Amino acid sequence: MKYQEFLDYIYQRHSGNIKLGLDRIENILRAMDHPNLKLNGIHIAGTNGKGSTAAICEALSIEHGLKTGLNTSPHLIDYCERIRVNGKNINLDEIISVYKHWANIFEANEASFFEITTAMAFSVFYSKNVENAIFEVGLGGRLDGTNPFKSTVAVITSISYDHLKSLGNTIEKIAYEKAGIIKENTPVVIGRMDSVASKIIEDRAKAMNAQFFKYGRDFSVSNIKMSESSTSFDYNSKQLNLTDITVNLLGEHQAYNAALAIKAFIVFLQQINRNFNNPEIYRALNKVNWQGRMQIISRNPTIIIDGAHNEEGIKALKYNVKRIFPKKRIYFVLAILRDKKLETIIKDICEISYKVYITKNKSNRAAEIEDQVKFVRKNDLPFEVHKDVISAVMKARSDAEIESVIMVSGSLYTIAEVLREINRITNS
Repeated sequence: MKYQEFLDYIYQRHSGNIKLGLDRIENILRAMDHPNLKLNGIHIAGTNGKGSTAAICEALSIEHGLKTGLNTSPHLIDYCERIRVNGKNINLDEIISVYKHWANIFEANEASFFEITTAMAFSVFYSKNVENAIFEVGLGGRLDGTNPFKSTVAVITSISYDHLKSLGNTIEKIAYEKAGIIKENTPVVIGRMDSVASKIIEDRAKAMNAQFFKYGRDFSVSNIKMSESSTSFDYNSKQLNLTDITVNLLGEHQAYNAALAIKAFIVFLQQINRNFNNPEIYRALNKVNWQGRMQIISRNPTIIIDGAHNEEGIKALKYNVKRIFPKKRIYFVLAILRDKKLETIIKDICEISYKVYITKNKSNRAAEIEDQVKFVRKNDLPFEVHKDVISAVMKARSDAEIESVIMVSGSLYTIAEVLREINRITNS
């Protein structure tokens, strides 16, 4: 079975089975003899930053010599990105073999696409004797398909508005859903967030007799510096102080994500009676393997892709662009999803842009071009409309001066389309 044939097959058979709840995934994992209960690892939820935090945890784990699994979603180019072992995507033939082995169980339980992928990740990591299995929550936490994981450490990166129909329309409701990953007697690391969200998570931790570590109280960062290639900072805690750490990811927010990852990984090592080493921490943060987050794909002009797709993400992008490229013109290629707060997001984008190129990605959740145009017009900014993401990027590149910046953002679907055509874009 070839790649596209396999992907089409599981999409067509299972993509319509989406339903929040744990009954099906728990039935599947029971039939697999509970690999989710036999692994050590880190479980990561949050509105933003959970993918980057997971990737940084992976780098730290590999550098410390642990056999490491990473399960993330969605994928950008290749479905196999969703399941990595020691930093490498699982082989297609292997994943097809794993699927076929459990296909009858998936069918009997009418499993969703996400549940199948999650179950296969548990199976693969257990069969390969992974020492640190890192799982990124797909949606929310309490009812997410990853939640049966009996993790060693839980992490909640941030709480803000996103997926309101599924998670609720208040910070309190969203925080409650994210806090659902906290298990009995399992330490939890809490990122930067407002006091309302933090209290809900802390209350859940107390109820579950789970020790918690808070950003700002138990660990923090300072002296953040950003360049066009990396972010450096000092990490501070009662247990450990590290100066001038450099992570090979762009943006101030990546310093906070890295701090979360460092704290979570140290707590993880303590739980499994292993030691951390300062040199390995420094080396690991320069080896993080994570595409599509403030990623520079070309120079002259500089072309950057970023998966920011909600209010908090776009505000972070705006801040970072202003700090890293303070005097450069920004040509912004925009293709966003319709279930986001378009007016607020587009206002922030327009504040940093010289010109906007409005387009539509191929997702069935894509915002219509005319809806995006309406809000760009409100900000009295020059814009163009293009039928697809690639033509918009190509036109922005032809318009932009060599010293300017082309920013492509609005959705992970948008940047995935760019990555698939990266050779055409960068070599034109």
